[in-house]
Amino acid sequence: MNEKMRFFPDEVIQQILARLPVKSLFRTKTVCKLWHRLTSDKYFIQLYNEVSAKNPMLLVEISDSTESKSSLICVDNLRGVTEFSLDFLHDRVKVRASCNGLLCCSSIPEKGVYYVCNPMTRELKLLPRSRERPVTRFYPDGEATLVGLACDLTTHKFNVVLAGYHRTFGHRPDGTFICLVFDSVSNRWRKFVSVQDDKFSHMNRNQAVFVNGALHWLTGSVSCILALDLECDVWRKISLPDEVCCGSGNRVYLLESDGCLSVIQISEVWMKTWLLKDYYREEWHTVDWVSLRCIKGMVPSIFPISQTGEYVFLATHKQVLVYHRKSRLWKEMYSVKNGSTLPLWFSAHAFRSTIFSCY
Repeated sequence: MNEKMRFFPDEVIQQILARLPVKSLFRTKTVCKLWHRLTSDKYFIQLYNEVSAKNPMLLVEISDSTESKSSLICVDNLRGVTEFSLDFLHDRVKVRASCNGLLCCSSIPEKGVYYVCNPMTRELKLLPRSRERPVTRFYPDGEATLVGLACDLTTHKFNVVLAGYHRTFGHRPDGTFICLVFDSVSNRWRKFVSVQDDKFSHMNRNQAVFVNGALHWLTGSVSCILALDLECDVWRKISLPDEVCCGSGNRVYLLESDGCLSVIQISEVWMKTWLLKDYYREEWHTVDWVSLRCIKGMVPSIFPISQTGEYVFLATHKQVLVYHRKSRLWKEMYSVKNGSTLPLWFSAHAFRSTIFSCY
């Protein structure tokens, strides 16, 4: 260990190490016994995750039309673009949900097989099979309409939610809405059935937001936000800001920002952002109103994915952009160089680099 580092208190060393990327952090464990002890401490793990939560990233699964394969990139406002792989799963998978550093992936060859993994630490958990037969579970194709992942950094537990409209084999859907919830503590699935008259569009499936102990989705009609309370398995509706205007070229997206629900509306020339300051009173506040004239050609395909109070990550068909709120500047972070089979926003997820364990 460097002689100068011995003069720093343990708390200062932990503050420094908490700002390293996960891979670099793991290498520091081998430097000396002190650093190994400090980085294994429960306080440090909580500190590291809190620091990481302030630096959201963008995770994109890129499909290559020429090679019939996909790769993953992570776009970080501080460190740029890095590539990584999910090869440690030993399966062809599709990323279905992301929350606080964990990913929920479904097997492409075998329906009904799900993994939860931390791509930075390369830890994985194969979820036990649900007893429900896929063909009798969800309408129209046996796949869950909604897949949500909720990771609580304080309790170190996670939940996976599979939800969709029910269809018994050989019959039409009966209007009931089935939810299967996996609990990492009990290592079991639980099931409950409700009636949902609000449809979910394909576009908003990726944007499940976990705040206040609940998962949130925007309805396909953009009439409200539906929240699933994971403590009592109850759905509730949350009203959107009064100023949100649907139709006429306006698109609405649900995101998280610094632990709060946020709504972004994009029109031909404006991007307007609201924050739910009071969750239970449903009090929305306008955050900013941004002109899109300087990226006019990209507006029809732009899709906000992740944000903080300082910046917003957005994806188009071919680019990943970041908008800095203070400087009001746009910057291209990534651009597809070859033929991509899908638009980038189709498989983009908000992401954070944490040392959350999925065991």
